[in-house]
Amino acid sequence: MVAGLALAACDRPTESEEGQAVVARTAESDLPAWLSPTDGTDPARWLAGREAGHPVPAGSDSVRALQDALAEARTVFIEDPRMIANRTAQLGQMLAEIGKTERSASLLTGFSAVAARRGRHKSLYGEMCQHYFNTRARGIDHTAALALLADRFAPGLGPGEAP
Repeated sequence: MVAGLALAACDRPTESEEGQAVVARTAESDLPAWLSPTDGTDPARWLAGREAGHPVPAGSDSVRALQDALAEARTVFIEDPRMIANRTAQLGQMLAEIGKTERSASLLTGFSAVAARRGRHKSLYGEMCQHYFNTRARGIDHTAALALLADRFAPGLGPGEAP
């Protein structure tokens, strides 16, 4: 339940943000905590930098891999690449806190493969993150957690529908 609340709160403005003017952000020389809706930062570059702990060059292998993974995720999830990047970073933090470090590209490609099995029905990335975290927190490894997600998000079910 706590994981769901944490994942759901990602896009809500904080008290200090409410009432402030929205300014588009495009600088990629530092790493903001989260990508805002008006942020012009490349989500793949931001996510690669978060994972590395410092900004990384736009053409690096890690950025290209994440660009490919985010492009694939965009075809099977309802959320946009910015939100998917935010959710992936948040999930990565939550997993690290319980000693289950995962690479962002591995999470993205694994979740996309699960969602792609649904065919034309897009999935909710945040919901998949929540179920994955809860499964991993129970001690289940990455491969088995993806298999459980594949069962849960079986073809024919809509977002949020239980099997």
